[in-house]
Amino acid sequence: MTVAVSLQAVQKIYNKVPIVNNLSFEIQTGEMFGLLGPNGAGKSTTIRMITTLTKPTSGKIRVAGCDVVQQRSQVKRRIGVVLQQISVDSDLTVWENMEFHGRLHHIPSPYRQKEITRWLDYVELSDRRDSLAKTLSGGMKRRLQIARALLHEPEILFLDEPTVGLDPQTRRRIWEIIRDLNKQGMTMLLTTHYMDEVEYLCDRIGIMDGGQLIELGTLQNFRQRHGEGLVMKQTGDRWDYQFFPTLEAANRFLDQQPDKTGMMVRPSNLEDIFVELTGRKLD
Repeated sequence: MTVAVSLQAVQKIYNKVPIVNNLSFEIQTGEMFGLLGPNGAGKSTTIRMITTLTKPTSGKIRVAGCDVVQQRSQVKRRIGVVLQQISVDSDLTVWENMEFHGRLHHIPSPYRQKEITRWLDYVELSDRRDSLAKTLSGGMKRRLQIARALLHEPEILFLDEPTVGLDPQTRRRIWEIIRDLNKQGMTMLLTTHYMDEVEYLCDRIGIMDGGQLIELGTLQNFRQRHGEGLVMKQTGDRWDYQFFPTLEAANRFLDQQPDKTGMMVRPSNLEDIFVELTGRKLD
């Protein structure tokens, strides 16, 4: 497989404080990659560097074979970005938002018109093409952001908290769109605070803390390293967790306890491993 995104010994320093420190990882072409970390871990700064919004202090970042500092304009042509913040123009219609983006990327008409129609149909917004963006629901605005990010046919799509604040049904619809795009070959980097989202969507996961990458691999890799079985014990208002290599080992441990009050066994999940690694839950 070819490499879509490459970071090599990347640092970002603000006011003499390293926010991102010696960060290295790669995303393969066609991969759905999840980047996780508690608030302040450095993941937002990492995304800003990859998407050319801020320059790394040192190290190398290449996106679609282009250097993000030396070939910034080429990188911008090859990426699409869906921000956590709603970034559509509320006073423009759905069509006008798409038209404006297409003109910024110098997409010629009538091809531009054809592509706008195509992507609005893909995200199921064709019937709202003449509606002002401010009249759309939160989920519709997010789908408009996705359609707009895809209009110039990027090779890599960056999704920053794409389903934050959405109801469960709308979240699932966004998941379906993301999975379908990935099946079509789109390379994606996803940041989110929803563990179920990462488990459902991502091929590989990177976990950051303190500006560094502290774990990298698939969910199954993580469970093999840290334990596939978990014994939980309630003590007052808190739960204590103990990892075991397998679910069977966890059950054997429980069976050996003379007092099983407040204890239970279950398979470990991504959130358990995240808390184990970072010592805290995602805010």
